[in-house]
Amino acid sequence: MGVFADIDPKEFIANFFTSFMGELVHGDEDPAVVVDRYHTPDIVQVADGNLMDRAKLIAHTRPARKHQTDARWEVHEAIADGDRIAARYTLHFQTSKREGSVDVHFFGQFAVDGRMRRAHMLTRSVPVKADGATPAEVSSEPSPPEAPDRRQSPA
Repeated sequence: MGVFADIDPKEFIANFFTSFMGELVHGDEDPAVVVDRYHTPDIVQVADGNLMDRAKLIAHTRPARKHQTDARWEVHEAIADGDRIAARYTLHFQTSKREGSVDVHFFGQFAVDGRMRRAHMLTRSVPVKADGATPAEVSSEPSPPEAPDRRQSPA
């Protein structure tokens, strides 16, 4: 039985990030204590090619505590196998100065106790619509390819 045997992977990943950020942003505990509650001591996280170990992750969380006011994870799909999970989600966030959305392709490994051990993420900012709003939902279905034009041109 794997780490995710009793929970839907979409629900697990949404709960993991929501709880982690909730405790980090709205709690009073030292960020290191919160990071250690959700990550193993040997955590390695790579986001868009930038490697973070435990110390860098803790340093990275301090500005989130100071500036983030809200965050919501919209998990489009997730699959799990043993201690690994792959997910595609959109993070909708709000800080004291701006709001936005980021699409994330996440590949992670978790310890038996549910703490993150490894993560690789590829991200892209979701374009802002002309009225300044971000899209409320990103379709999880790719657009169908256009059919090729099979007409022969005249000789």
